[in-house]
Amino acid sequence: MLCALIMAGGKGTRFWPLSTERKPKQFLNLIGNRTMIQMTVNRVKPIIPIERIFVCTGERYVDLVKEQLPELPERNIIVEPEGRNTTPCIALSAFIIKRYYKDATMVVLPSDHLIKDENKFRNILISADRFVKNNDEAIITLGMKPTRAETGYGYIKYSDEKQVTNSHEFIRVEAFVEKPNREKAKMYINEGNYLWNGGMFLWSVDNILNNIKKYSPNTYEALHLLDNAKEEQIQEIINNNYKNTESISIDYSVLEKSKDIYVVPSDFGWDDVGSWEALDRYREKDELGNVLVGQTKALKGENNLIISTNHKVVVEGLSDIYVIENDG
Repeated sequence: MLCALIMAGGKGTRFWPLSTERKPKQFLNLIGNRTMIQMTVNRVKPIIPIERIFVCTGERYVDLVKEQLPELPERNIIVEPEGRNTTPCIALSAFIIKRYYKDATMVVLPSDHLIKDENKFRNILISADRFVKNNDEAIITLGMKPTRAETGYGYIKYSDEKQVTNSHEFIRVEAFVEKPNREKAKMYINEGNYLWNGGMFLWSVDNILNNIKKYSPNTYEALHLLDNAKEEQIQEIINNNYKNTESISIDYSVLEKSKDIYVVPSDFGWDDVGSWEALDRYREKDELGNVLVGQTKALKGENNLIISTNHKVVVEGLSDIYVIENDG
């Protein structure tokens, strides 16, 4: 039973002032006609029905989730009392998902990424789900084929050991590598066995909980009471115990220690939309290369990014600048 966890608790500070703590980037319309979290949900709905899609977010964003995803069942909104990195978020969500879907396979997705070829993306998830059913201790991550010497992403180094499911390669991971400098990024591309780490994972709920119990025992102990709790006790248990979890990313707590990790080389037009440069790559431009969003104009200038949410903005005689207006 394939379920999705969408992590939506981030504050999106790299997109300030458009993205604010009150309304971070996952709840903004940055690329298309929908917000980033709406795009993420719609991307998986053809293969995962809405009742098996879960969103983990902070308490202050619950109303935004309800507003933007009105069809999402309220029980599927998992509320963190505070942000404590991805290991507690994933552990909490795995316990909740297991309550409703005991033998679930769980795909973990960020809420604010862009994927151009959604059919290819969904086909990979279907293959990964089948792989996990046949290899119940496997942890799957999706690795994107690098198109440039990017220093803003982590990398995945893979080995020669591989299996094939539904024409997709599942290659054993050798190491997860931190964001490199320019020289190392070029070296990784030249060596040919490195992929971008997009932070997307797939595993059985039992397997990830077993791994967290082994490698992050404090987190497991803080949350394991959720396993048999009554429905009305869930949030109280979370509120009382979440502070006792270990604030650490899943990469450090589990992925760097587990030995049964596979990466699927993926080429579906991925971007984490983590900078203004990324936004500039995907927004429609005028004939002079200006990206104009809202009530904006660029006169006698080119290659500008101008975004307005509330007021008219006119830029004249300037090129290669960003202008962001947001008084909200």
